[in-house]
Amino acid sequence: MVRSAGAPFMDGSFPFPVKYGYATAGVVEAGPAEMVGRNVFALYPHQSKFDVPAEAVVPVPDGIPLSRAVLAANMETALNATWDAAPGPSGRIAVVGAGVVGALIAFLCASHDAANVTLIDIDPARQKLARALGLKFAIPANAPTDCAFVFHCSASAEGLATALNIAADEASIIELSWYGAGTVPVPLGGAFHSRRLKIASSQVGKVAPSRRATFTHRQRLEAALKLTADPRLDALLTPAVAFAELPSRLADIFKPHSGVLCPLIAY
Repeated sequence: MVRSAGAPFMDGSFPFPVKYGYATAGVVEAGPAEMVGRNVFALYPHQSKFDVPAEAVVPVPDGIPLSRAVLAANMETALNATWDAAPGPSGRIAVVGAGVVGALIAFLCASHDAANVTLIDIDPARQKLARALGLKFAIPANAPTDCAFVFHCSASAEGLATALNIAADEASIIELSWYGAGTVPVPLGGAFHSRRLKIASSQVGKVAPSRRATFTHRQRLEAALKLTADPRLDALLTPAVAFAELPSRLADIFKPHSGVLCPLIAY
């Protein structure tokens, strides 16, 4: 049995009918006086209006637009992944898979002065995104080797093989892909044992062990929200689509090579 990825306030069960989501930013209309009118983020499914306990929302720091605040949930996943790479990402780092989470991980790793970060993807068009985020880019065939840390976010067997192939001796591969019910071959032959490689899972459900004593889940989300302050992250967003238009727009959004990474939905 494969357990589905749950989310706070979800209703129903997969595949359908289900009310699901965890990246909502909006304005408080009613509640504690100090919260009314505040921009907030909530791990809540797609819905126009909803009532939640005051402690279930996190104020968005001044200067961060609601559009960019929706990245908080994915930023939290990325932040936790860098913590899972304890003692910390440095040296040559590769991120395989230039989706939202992969791009955010690379962006965070590049903030470390000692890091040399490359974002890797099979789609050459993702070089434009990497450039906007101030990152190096490579397709798998040109990926750097001997990487001390490799984050894998492509959710593909080929991507995992790339991650293993470019890792340095005794390097760590941090696996963030969600494979669902699928079975994925892992190439553990070749140099996997002789090079003493390590594969570690990273999942946002728990605070990484390296920070668990000092960060609660809420504090980690607050930290992630603050990290969305950089306007370069707008490169991950696409113009908002009205909720009522989604039935006619989703097919194009989900097309391979649509270029859409984080589609905004307006209510």
